[in-house]
Amino acid sequence: MSTIENCVLKIATMGEPFMLHKAGAARFLPDGSPLQFHFYDKSCPNVEKIVRQVVSSAVASEARMAGSLLRRHFHDCFVQGRTRGVPNANSVRGFEVVDAIKAALEQECPGIVSCADILALAARDSVAVSGGPSYSVQLGRRDSLTANRELANKNLPGFNFNVTDLVAAFANVGLSARDMVALSGGHSIGKARCNTFAARLTPDPQDPTALSSSYSSLLQQQCPAGAASDALVDLDVTTPIQFDHAYYSNLLSNRGLLHSDQVLYSTPGATRDLVNLYAQSNSAFAKDFSVAMLKMGSITPLTGSEGQVRNQCGYVNA
Repeated sequence: MSTIENCVLKIATMGEPFMLHKAGAARFLPDGSPLQFHFYDKSCPNVEKIVRQVVSSAVASEARMAGSLLRRHFHDCFVQGRTRGVPNANSVRGFEVVDAIKAALEQECPGIVSCADILALAARDSVAVSGGPSYSVQLGRRDSLTANRELANKNLPGFNFNVTDLVAAFANVGLSARDMVALSGGHSIGKARCNTFAARLTPDPQDPTALSSSYSSLLQQQCPAGAASDALVDLDVTTPIQFDHAYYSNLLSNRGLLHSDQVLYSTPGATRDLVNLYAQSNSAFAKDFSVAMLKMGSITPLTGSEGQVRNQCGYVNA
């Protein structure tokens, strides 16, 4: 078994980790790649302890923050490390927690830990403190010199996507359909605003993706003004602050909040098979989610002399 296979996951093993070349061809990162599991062992040995402490405190104060930090890393990966380069400020939160982590690390080891690595660690710890899997994280990313809204608009999957759209969006950054279904399980925690699913509040009984009547009735109470409601609704109606496989069980009974959730089960084929697998086995979900998170975190990272290590995560260094 390789060094990477030994340390990549605490809950499972896998082959060599994945990356996407700038030319677009996917391959697996060999041992000694720019991203390393022990990148800060000498330069900032307490980095993971500090991140975990801040994340644990933040999630204890507001459970919703776990989903926000997970989504923040997802966005950062899909726009290739363009920190805060996302088009919809309302859909991504957690900046204050990232800033608190950065401030603590600047006290401990100034100018060493990038914001991109902070996001990767914070996402992992958000999942873990919510009852989900813990996994080893490759580090050594650097921060972008720009924010790329055009890339964000192009790459980020939409809440109204169908399976074909979702598979294409993830394939565009080198991730498989299996990765996509596993990463969708991130909706085990977090919330969505009513306007993201308002069109689903009046279900069509002929539509296989329609909400169940009982769930739609509940949502109508939570979103009385439909799309005009500014209310927040749990993405997982069953265990909203517990990271587990209940998200997939919900899809089996047409309780997927977003269209892009429900289509994973309502569309016959490989994604439905995976939903069935994860609904039956929390361990299978945890393993595949961890592997997919590692792969996602390795999408076209800036490393070495590329980019910079930002002093403040919201601003490029002067």
